[in-house]
Amino acid sequence: MKPNTSWGGVVEWYNDLLEQDSNSFQKNVLMPNLIRIVGPKTGMNLLDVACGQGYFSRAFAANGATVIGCDISQELIGKARGFKDPRDEDKSMPSVDFSKKDFQKSGAGKVGPVVTYNVSPADRLSFATDSSFDVVTIVLALQNIENLAGTLTESARVLKNGGRLVIVVNHPAFRIPQRSDWGWDEIKKRKVEIAGKKEWEKIVGPIPEQVMYRRLDGYMSDSRVEIDMTPGEKITAKKKFTISFHRPLQSYFKALSKAGFAVTRLEEWVSHKNSQTGPRATEEDRMRKEIPMFLCLETVKL
Repeated sequence: MKPNTSWGGVVEWYNDLLEQDSNSFQKNVLMPNLIRIVGPKTGMNLLDVACGQGYFSRAFAANGATVIGCDISQELIGKARGFKDPRDEDKSMPSVDFSKKDFQKSGAGKVGPVVTYNVSPADRLSFATDSSFDVVTIVLALQNIENLAGTLTESARVLKNGGRLVIVVNHPAFRIPQRSDWGWDEIKKRKVEIAGKKEWEKIVGPIPEQVMYRRLDGYMSDSRVEIDMTPGEKITAKKKFTISFHRPLQSYFKALSKAGFAVTRLEEWVSHKNSQTGPRATEEDRMRKEIPMFLCLETVKL
């Protein structure tokens, strides 16, 4: 196995996205929902698999959990180890505007234990003993991991009986690399006006000049896709790519069941963003709330 992942080459870009972009999905969608579902607290032993530069690991620790983070990328773990102990100062935390509901300090200036980081692949957690964690999280990472079965089996091994595995992925039904996109349908407007204008306006609102839709030209087939992370770069030697693996929903559910997990919660999370003012803005904003970006699965080890 390679000692690094394809994300090793985009460390600085990814770190800047998480730490400096106040409008990121990680900050505005994933973080508050994960704090709500995971419920990190004092006494909880939590493993953050494929933790990257520790963005979520530090938040879990700041809420009281004892956290270990691991990632196959030495560069990302190096970046994670460069952050301060989340107990020391609030400014050492990710730049997240936590509400009182989602972020509770456990003491003035001391908000949780230090995070320990390990360089390790997700499917071989050799640093972890059997049945040692209450919760395992894998956030926006399974879609970049080839060995799905091995990763879930290892998560089951290190979890206590009744422990929880919380997974977040780009929604596999609507966010399929190179096989899904947005489109506009002018014909549908005329069809709606003829067949069901009143019903549409009752449920959705005024009929837009163009109706936005999500195009899919594949779903059931597994795929491995290179994602260009530097689309504006013209020099081939400077281009950076990451690898994504698409799997249909049934593949995740079958693999989870085989690894000994039962799914106890399924949530679909939409974008928080809004379009700039323009003729398509209202329809774009409507569709952002109709087509989810992320899928969250909470599972329990049987």
